[in-house]
Amino acid sequence: MYVTGSLVAPMPATAAVTEHETAIAQPAAQLSWPGFGASAITALDYPGVSEFHGTNASLPIASMTKTITALVVLAKKPLKAGDDGPSIRFTAADVAVWNQVIADGGSWAPVVAGTSMTEKQALTAMLLPSANNYAISLANWAFGSVGAYLKAAKAWLSSHNLSGTHVVDASGLDPGSRSTTKDLIAIGKLVLADPVLPSIVATKEATLPGAGLQQNTNVLLGVDGIDGIKTGNTDQAGNCLLFSADVAVGSSTVRVLGVVVGAPTHDALWAAVKTLLVSMQNGFHEVDVATDGQVFGTYTTVWGAKSKLVATSTKMFLVWSDTPVSVSIQTRPVQTGNAGEVVGEVSFTLNGKTETAQLALQSKLPDPGFWWRLGHPGGLGA
Repeated sequence: MYVTGSLVAPMPATAAVTEHETAIAQPAAQLSWPGFGASAITALDYPGVSEFHGTNASLPIASMTKTITALVVLAKKPLKAGDDGPSIRFTAADVAVWNQVIADGGSWAPVVAGTSMTEKQALTAMLLPSANNYAISLANWAFGSVGAYLKAAKAWLSSHNLSGTHVVDASGLDPGSRSTTKDLIAIGKLVLADPVLPSIVATKEATLPGAGLQQNTNVLLGVDGIDGIKTGNTDQAGNCLLFSADVAVGSSTVRVLGVVVGAPTHDALWAAVKTLLVSMQNGFHEVDVATDGQVFGTYTTVWGAKSKLVATSTKMFLVWSDTPVSVSIQTRPVQTGNAGEVVGEVSFTLNGKTETAQLALQSKLPDPGFWWRLGHPGGLGA
């Protein structure tokens, strides 16, 4: 009777002993900030990845003001993706604006009375060569006067909670047009979300009616993935750039938006932007939180059989800086099992996103057999 009972009694279940940390963390990012002015950088698709350096005060922003002009004009006269918009006919009044801009020492592009541009072309004439006269002409066209434009711009800024931004002209030549790096990042996001502006600011050059060939003042276009957005330069603001870029990190691409204000020279600005962008790129890590066959624990039965607990797939996260990836392992007790049998799972969570890999037996956990059962009646049980 004892022998029969030993042979049919259930084997005791064995729990896995897991071998993994509860969180995975990488080295902290070391951003290379410019030694002048104020700067900020963010990764658009990664919550919480926004870094700021320098003062948070409102500073003169020079021709970066024209991004606001473009957004406010488009709020009044919206364009859909692929649309060129209505025709704008330029008159002697626009030529007078051009002549006044030249007299004031501002940046400009030619305009010919009697010629016409589409709205998209006029925006291009304003943004590529940073033409102050086209900023003023667009404000007059859309709102009737610069004064009416400024009233609309104030309301627009308030509606977007841009309390650190104030505009007193359409072009940014006046140092009273000011913003913070925090607001400039928000303005950059609005530019990139617009149906037509991203394609304009990414254009290196364009031939326009009455204005001829116009080149983008952003000489970094195409360098290190940079595809926008707007330069600025006055004595009070220094040299500035609101920029966007697609940055490669391993097999992934990170959409980056940043701003540098107050560089002493153009060369210092270009170098600072490139250095900051590379340091942002280096702050991201493609992390294989699990690889196919990676060991996460071990099963050891009371009769001495062993099997590793291994992942059945590879899971990867793109991680910013030292942001931790939390790890949670769940397994079930087993008595016997075959190689490849799924006995649990491991879950990884980063910024609310969870990836799960199944855990399986690496090798077979066999039944103890007749002689072990016979010799270990105390080791049997449900």
